[in-house]
Amino acid sequence: MSLPVVIVGGLHADARRAAVARLLADVPGSVVLHHDLATAAAGTVVRTVRDATGVRSAGEAPLVNDCACCALREDLVPEFGRLADAGGTPLAIVELWDSVEPKAMAEVVTAGGFTVTGVITAVDPALVLPYLGNGDDLAEGGLAAAATDQRTVADTFARQLEYAPVLAVADSPEADDEDRELLAQLHPTARRVPIGHGDPAGASPQASPLAEAALAGFDVEAAAAAQHPACALLPAEADAHGVTTFVWRRHRPFHPERLYAALEDLTCAAARSRGRFWLADKPDTLLHWDAAGGALCVESAGPWLASLPDAAWEMVPPVRRAAAALDWHPEHGDRCQHLVFTSPGLDRDGLAHLLESCLLTDAEYAAGRDAWKRLPPAFDTLLEV
Repeated sequence: MSLPVVIVGGLHADARRAAVARLLADVPGSVVLHHDLATAAAGTVVRTVRDATGVRSAGEAPLVNDCACCALREDLVPEFGRLADAGGTPLAIVELWDSVEPKAMAEVVTAGGFTVTGVITAVDPALVLPYLGNGDDLAEGGLAAAATDQRTVADTFARQLEYAPVLAVADSPEADDEDRELLAQLHPTARRVPIGHGDPAGASPQASPLAEAALAGFDVEAAAAAQHPACALLPAEADAHGVTTFVWRRHRPFHPERLYAALEDLTCAAARSRGRFWLADKPDTLLHWDAAGGALCVESAGPWLASLPDAAWEMVPPVRRAAAALDWHPEHGDRCQHLVFTSPGLDRDGLAHLLESCLLTDAEYAAGRDAWKRLPPAFDTLLEV
């Protein structure tokens, strides 16, 4: 259906509202749809539709199956249909509520038959480190999208930031070079578009990089693949303005007990760390490392390609096969340790020493895979095996 849709999200509400105001001013005739989930715990969602002149309509929608995304899908897609049928709307702007993640909503919009032309996360650089360091549950700050929401501020903010190809960056007087460098290193491939907090009236559409970004095009499938731990495009090494990104890659497996004992120190070593890794006792399982706010999530991301029969490779997406080829080792295939740590004041040498100490020793490595599989399964409880 011919209705361009841009998704604007982010926990930094002031920056998000400034980005939406800029788009309304820069794209005449555009419409903003917003679902307020502050009352989601009570079972309702408040929907508003507005344009540059003010609110067009407002109403309540029921929470569906205790699921915010389900409620938005049931309410949002029909509204898009009405706008498309009426014509005259050059851009539909979905302003996500604070903790709603853009990945889920981009997939909802696409599944509804509409085209997402852009995904933008609005950011205040001065708040990046405080939010990444906030391990509180969303519910504690009234930010839960449903009664069953167990996400934290830090992990939600990290996903919002890393999914969007465009970051609308607020002109924050409190931000310094370290703050801006941290943002750049966390998502180095993002297009960073500055926005102001002032009145956007009179802005020129021809000179609006945010409007261009909103209409530039967005590939939902490619964006999902880029978040998968097997083929995620992780940040590269960097060191500037007191911020360091340390990339650690090895082909030797971790000793499960020694790694488990080091998890707290590794998790707290950086504001953000992520990647993929393998354990000696689970040689066929690709494990995902995802840490922010002093908390670590470790989960299985399926098998390594090297553990699959050749016939199964045809069922694997090309991007996954390409990523495996880049990591391929003559003995271990695509099995590898690829962890990335980003933080101000990072102790790179200490971190590298700790990680190395968790690998199999030469003697343990020489004992072979049968011996590795008999090592204590220290991660079984964490992985709920």
